[in-house]
Amino acid sequence: LDGMEITQFTYFQQCGGIDCRPVPIEITYGLERLAMYLQEVEAFTKIQWNDQISYGDVHLQGEVEQCTYNFESSNPDLLFTLFGLYEQEAEQLSTRGLVMPTLDYVLKCSHTFNLLDARGVISVTERTRYIGRIRNLARRVAQLYLEQREMLGFPLNKQTIA
Repeated sequence: LDGMEITQFTYFQQCGGIDCRPVPIEITYGLERLAMYLQEVEAFTKIQWNDQISYGDVHLQGEVEQCTYNFESSNPDLLFTLFGLYEQEAEQLSTRGLVMPTLDYVLKCSHTFNLLDARGVISVTERTRYIGRIRNLARRVAQLYLEQREMLGFPLNKQTIA
């Protein structure tokens, strides 16, 4: 919109290493960017929440605190330990066929990796290895989900997709 990216389309050809048929599309909108354009302001903190309160009044302090934690205050040693524990829990949950709890722990692994990456404590080689570990967990949970849905007769899919 007027030179500002506000919408993104993502085509999911695969999910967890499994081909998607048909290919689903995700549309994401930058609501803050739309509001900035409509209110003619240059910073998200200047968006008016209502007549008396700005977006910055509501969210700026939390944003500052999260950034401080992510880039300066998080404990890398603890995060490495948590990643290992979350990975271990995801693996044991997957062996029990508990799809949603497994997914929760895969997401915890991903988030913890992102925190470690933000702190700059993961080397290029380690980064590749960590991404591979998360990808393997994601593939496992995707396969489990597909098997579970098939076992249930794909209850949300009332039509057969060829």
